[in-house]
Amino acid sequence: MRAAAFLYPWDVVGDPDAPARLADLGIRQVTLASAYHSTRALTPRHPRHRIVTAAHAAVLYPPGERWRGREPRPYAAGDWAPGDAYGEAARALRDAGLDVHSWVVLAHNSRMGAEHPATSVVNAYGDRYPWAPCIAQPSTRAYLTALAAEAAVRPGEETRGTELESCGWYGLAHLHAHDKIAGVALGEAGQYLMSLCFCGSCRAGYAEQGLDPAELAGAVRRALEPVWRGGHEGEGWPAVEQLVGADVAAATRAWREETARTLQETVVAAVRAAAPAGFQVLLHADPVSYRCGADAGVDPGHILSVADGVVVPCTGGAHLLEPFAARAGNGTVLAANLTVVSGMGGSPATLAADAARAAELGATELRLYHAGLASDADLAHVTEALSHAE
Repeated sequence: MRAAAFLYPWDVVGDPDAPARLADLGIRQVTLASAYHSTRALTPRHPRHRIVTAAHAAVLYPPGERWRGREPRPYAAGDWAPGDAYGEAARALRDAGLDVHSWVVLAHNSRMGAEHPATSVVNAYGDRYPWAPCIAQPSTRAYLTALAAEAAVRPGEETRGTELESCGWYGLAHLHAHDKIAGVALGEAGQYLMSLCFCGSCRAGYAEQGLDPAELAGAVRRALEPVWRGGHEGEGWPAVEQLVGADVAAATRAWREETARTLQETVVAAVRAAAPAGFQVLLHADPVSYRCGADAGVDPGHILSVADGVVVPCTGGAHLLEPFAARAGNGTVLAANLTVVSGMGGSPATLAADAARAAELGATELRLYHAGLASDADLAHVTEALSHAE
């Protein structure tokens, strides 16, 4: 089964041994970040540094002329990925015999929210989420579409496909610096309600569904009162219906899912229009359509009619593959995303067994998160597992 590993350009640039070391793992592809959010990353083997701090969301190449005079627009990286770091890393990886696909993070950008606060998701209490651009707003949709087309399809022969992360709704859940929101267990229903957006575009969308936006916001606040007291139990969509009523829940879901579907269609079409023939487009996806985050909630049948396949989170279990497998056709890529960094909750020692189970449930490929962050011991497990993979 074809295996690919995620990587940052700074894992390669300045380390001439990195490409061969990666190829020796037994992978055939690197999924290389070209547009990424802020992060602090370990580089345990780099000859020049051990910690890279990406201070804000940025493109890891020089942004093009299409952005002249536009707002919002992508930010160039600072000293963590200067110049065309993506292109430099991609060429080195290709020269080592590895296919390179771009890794594009879309609706997750804290600097955009800080500098353009009106673009952010606004919850029922009026709190803004600067890390979460609202995908219903026309200007944000135009920005994300243009960013995807540029960041996915880099010039030259280095990039053969792309994987689009956060191509849908982002919400409350976020690995924020010094995060302190776990004092009350929200559960899936609470997360959904706290992720509903009440910006002007979303208020208009709820009205189109027959809801009064002000009444809806009040209903959400009332529904969350027992959650704040720690007294609500229940998970999944039935719990959302219990909190706000089945009809109201269905109307909010209809608005959000239509908004996400049309964005995904538009983004994929823009990437295809900019890409050469045979360019592969995958989405990081969750088959539970009302969920939001890096793995966007999707309708499996719909998304597999739009993109060439999906990358599915499988650390801790591969069951999310099954709804996609039931809708997949010949040639559909179902990539099981497995964390191989033991310090981040991964299990590289069981990679062979986990990959086999994923294949049983329909996976056609593997994605390994993350070759640049893993220790030598973790990577030794990866090499061993891939040496026995079919």
